[in-house]
Amino acid sequence: MHEEQQVAVYELFRDGKERLDAGNPAGAVEVLELAVEAEPHKGSLRETLARAYFASQRTSRARDEFERVLELDPKDDYAHFGLGRCLERQGELARAKGQYKLARALSDLPMYERALRRVEARLA
Repeated sequence: MHEEQQVAVYELFRDGKERLDAGNPAGAVEVLELAVEAEPHKGSLRETLARAYFASQRTSRARDEFERVLELDPKDDYAHFGLGRCLERQGELARAKGQYKLARALSDLPMYERALRRVEARLA
């Protein structure tokens, strides 16, 4: 990839992340899809796109992207968490619990523990 193309992809990523952070997930999806199209093997792009899909209520698309991130990096704790959130939203609580456990095993972020406890309570 040429340096100019790398800069353009980075600009798309930055723009998409800014849109997502500003509460415009649909706008973020527009530019992040372009970035992922240009660099499909870049986990950070796919993870941010997955977050944008999730925030825009496109749970199946978010799930697909989080799964792709995990294909690229099985140790990505946030991708396990994100996949868990998608599974939880889709009512697959036992599978969500497994993803939350993996996220928590990889990182001790409090939000992973809270998500795990929430799903365990729902399963009880």
